[in-house]
Amino acid sequence: MKTIGIIILEAYSNYLNMAIRNFSTHNEDKNKLRKTSFIKEVYTENKILLSVMKNILFILFVNLFITCGISKPIAQTAPISIPVDEKAQNTIIEEKKDSIQVNKPIEEKTKEAVVEEKKPILSPKTLSHQSWNALLAKHVSKDGTVNYKGFKQDKIALRAYLKALGTNMPTETWTYEDKLAYWLNVYNAFTVKLIIDNYPIKSIKDIKDPWDLRFFKLGVKWYTLNDVEHRVLRKMKDPRIHFGINCASISCPPLLNKAFTAKNVGQELEKLTIAFINDPKQNTITPNKIEISKIFSWFAKDFKRKGSLVSFLNKYSKITINTTAKKSFKPYNWSLNE
Repeated sequence: MKTIGIIILEAYSNYLNMAIRNFSTHNEDKNKLRKTSFIKEVYTENKILLSVMKNILFILFVNLFITCGISKPIAQTAPISIPVDEKAQNTIIEEKKDSIQVNKPIEEKTKEAVVEEKKPILSPKTLSHQSWNALLAKHVSKDGTVNYKGFKQDKIALRAYLKALGTNMPTETWTYEDKLAYWLNVYNAFTVKLIIDNYPIKSIKDIKDPWDLRFFKLGVKWYTLNDVEHRVLRKMKDPRIHFGINCASISCPPLLNKAFTAKNVGQELEKLTIAFINDPKQNTITPNKIEISKIFSWFAKDFKRKGSLVSFLNKYSKITINTTAKKSFKPYNWSLNE
């Protein structure tokens, strides 16, 4: 508004100057009467124009005053606009600050994960067979002859081991070898108990139904020797178990004079199998004729799981047997193995 007023005033000033210059020119050429008439006309025109300009200026100043008076409070109350880019930057900064406050650093999380991975994994708790190992070493010879009188004298130690077997049965965390060693030791230890509980006797068969007697407890269940052999050990699908369990008889595979453990069970079963098959007292083997233990008849299914009986025997026999060899079985001696 102020700029428009100044422009109008300058235009009016230029108009007056032009009028005066025209008046001077006419003053030199014309007479006084004409001069007086011209001055009056100019004066009259200028007077009218001046009056109009005053009214215009008054209106302009009033508008200017009103405009300035209203614009000040508007300027004070109007919100300050922020460019879109600046807002976006501020928003990003705020989000970054929030994320730093809420989220943990990635490195710290990684360290925590590494610490968790390094936690030691505890091995499954299994039963120690050391006490049984000591009793076997003391009362069983290398050829498998058993001193049942000696076992009877160490009845307290034997009873303690049998109790440990009953209160420490295999769990799902035990390895196959741990379980196999456990059940082999169960069969042999409780067979010894059965004999010394009925000692003196000439044969295990002097005891009525010795393999079906439910005379020992493991966990909450009562077992027989047949339960252990047929319902547990044979289901583990290793035919060599028949050379690791002992039926307290001469014709049985000899009782090992050490306890089975997870570490030695595979190796010891292999040794016992080789020794029994190549023992001339238990088996007579030639290329074309074999006279073998009745164990190979009673449990033929176990030995034929991966082939024929002859192929199983050839795996361990020092003499190679022909597939057409004649086969027969030796009489079984049930006399006590003492």
